[in-house]
Amino acid sequence: PLPEQGSLLYLDTLRVAFPQALAPQGTALLSWAPGGPRAPAGWPLPTLYCTPAEASALPSRAAALRVQLLFALRTRALHVLEAGLATELHDALAALRAGWRGLAEDLALGRLSPQPGLPEDARGRLQALLAPDIARAAELRAECAQGFEGIVQRLWPQLEVVVVGTAHGAEQLYCDALRQADCKGLPFYCPFYRAAGALLGVNLWPKEPAPRFLLCPDWAFCEFLPCLAEEEPRTVLLGELWEGREYGLVLTARPGEYRCRAGEVLRVAGFHKQCPVVEPIRRESQALSVRGESIPEERFCRSLCRAVGMWPGARLVDYVCVESALLGASSGACAPHYEVFVELRGLRDLSEAQRYKLDQCLQEDFPIYKSFRFKGSIGPLRLHLVGAGAFARLREALGSPLPMPRVLREERLLQLIQSTVIS
Repeated sequence: PLPEQGSLLYLDTLRVAFPQALAPQGTALLSWAPGGPRAPAGWPLPTLYCTPAEASALPSRAAALRVQLLFALRTRALHVLEAGLATELHDALAALRAGWRGLAEDLALGRLSPQPGLPEDARGRLQALLAPDIARAAELRAECAQGFEGIVQRLWPQLEVVVVGTAHGAEQLYCDALRQADCKGLPFYCPFYRAAGALLGVNLWPKEPAPRFLLCPDWAFCEFLPCLAEEEPRTVLLGELWEGREYGLVLTARPGEYRCRAGEVLRVAGFHKQCPVVEPIRRESQALSVRGESIPEERFCRSLCRAVGMWPGARLVDYVCVESALLGASSGACAPHYEVFVELRGLRDLSEAQRYKLDQCLQEDFPIYKSFRFKGSIGPLRLHLVGAGAFARLREALGSPLPMPRVLREERLLQLIQSTVIS
């Protein structure tokens, strides 16, 4: 649970920046929490939400997001659209793209259609909260028929902000994609910084595009390992941090718990009343290394985005990468290499020359990778296209409300994504 101080800081920051944000029934929550309802505010605030708490706890992620979307669509006067993860907001809007006609019919009739993962008893309770709304259904049909660019603000014209539980790391790709298309023109606000299950900081600057977090000294005991130390580094405390430097996080969340490296790297962006303000940079465990080259996930993503920019008409939806050793004999007899699975929008196939662009970008961006490729100790990267919606189905199969890793280590997840390859 969040410290009470964190919840109050979040709500006050939201109210100051967006005056109507705390209006009763003015927030829609799109979040799957199978263990029980949760919200970034840290406690149940039923007066804020137009979406019923029971919907988030349904056994199926896809069913939960569709039900929450239907209740959000009922309320034209939304001020806040809130999602536990940017991927949840993306998948809910993907369900809108694919099923807006059925959603409009449900709105007009005041019903909740049967669907997989929605138990009949829960469907009956949730349907009792609905009422027919022919006018709103007609508005939904008219807006969706015009396309989906900027659809969020067209459906909810009073919307002020999109609140997401995580906007960095693996979720940043989805935040950027939503800003450019469905949620064009809306600010994204990530209120909290968590690591290893502990709340560490709060974002007091909701209108800034890149999230920064004020570390709060009494929420958890934090130590920091300097990343560029010339000799064996020693941990430093909050008062010993330097602006502009990067540190690995060492965390003791509560008295009596084990002290551990959280796997997070932070950059000190400045100070607020002597407390450090940090930006999460990367997760240490999310790196590719078949020969010790250790390419961080966020830098690999930059190279991939650069390559996608060379494929006319293509937009990257999502990707995962695995080291070929995970595939075993199916990876072939060549040297160890990267296997990359990408979902694209706007392009159905890639030529061999286009596929090679990613390997070329990696060689340009990482001299050590280029050296290993030249020596032949790392083989050519293999790029696979997966079908539309493959990553949404993978998240459903994962059965976890946490962000999905981009560097896959699990054979089960690899088999699932391999089954969706189209070329």
